[in-house]
Amino acid sequence: MTRTDLFTELTGLALENPTILAAGVLGTTGSSLRRMADSGAGAVVTKSIGIEPNPGHRNPTMFKLECGFLNAMGLPNPSYKEFRNELGIAKESGVPVIASVFGAHPDEFSQIIAGLDGADAYELNVSCPHAGRYGTAVGTDPVLVEEITRAAKHAASVPVWVKLTPNVTDIVGIGEAAQKGGADAVVAINTLRGMAIDIHSGYPILGNRFGGLSGPAIHPVAVKCVYDLYQVLEIPVIGVGGIANYQDAVEMMMAGARAVQIGSAVHDSITVFNEVTAGLAQYLEDKSMVLDDIIGLAHRKVGL
Repeated sequence: MTRTDLFTELTGLALENPTILAAGVLGTTGSSLRRMADSGAGAVVTKSIGIEPNPGHRNPTMFKLECGFLNAMGLPNPSYKEFRNELGIAKESGVPVIASVFGAHPDEFSQIIAGLDGADAYELNVSCPHAGRYGTAVGTDPVLVEEITRAAKHAASVPVWVKLTPNVTDIVGIGEAAQKGGADAVVAINTLRGMAIDIHSGYPILGNRFGGLSGPAIHPVAVKCVYDLYQVLEIPVIGVGGIANYQDAVEMMMAGARAVQIGSAVHDSITVFNEVTAGLAQYLEDKSMVLDDIIGLAHRKVGL
């Protein structure tokens, strides 16, 4: 099997392979998004974009752990009006470009989507765990998630994805709300709330005191969330959380993910997309399988 056999269709978008650059990672400029596409990503997601320019939280905003990263960026962005040109540059990459957007209420999401046209899809960030009145502040309320999704769908002429937070007691209920609101897919998961303290000074290390945990530590949580969502939802699930190699991608797809997003692993090497796709292609060839064979396989095995 060659990498050309990894083609997949996701909410009507054609992806040469099922790996996607996750939001917030090298997605601030059009040129950096093009670089990720050139590095093998089948699609790219921008940094989350809001109504007004936002400098984000004060430093330190990121801290490396043995098991991943803690970050509290605070959704820094130039505003949707200032990002239009960057989106156009990113579109030159030739792969689908998904615009990640955030707001505090449905009207803000609608305004950004209407003013940031040209994206191949929109990913609604209702899951950032360290952004005040945004992200998780709205993404834990199923009624509000449904309303935001419905407003976004009304404003958009392309697919709408909803990125879910794991910082809830029932992620399936939030996924069902997104589906009821008209979401074309859900993305699971965003980071888990976490904190680190300097034992010498006693001060929290991050400028915001707490942040979001990403990387290998959250992978099992993400797999379980994808598994649960796939069991219930009728729309595709996109898996994200601690994917660093093809084995992680295969596991996530067996849980039910149609495609996978890669974030923290890009910090170590931007070649991770090519490495994952090469490994995935070889795995499928060795097993005499095609991509669709492994999606949701764990569910079918349980049913035997």
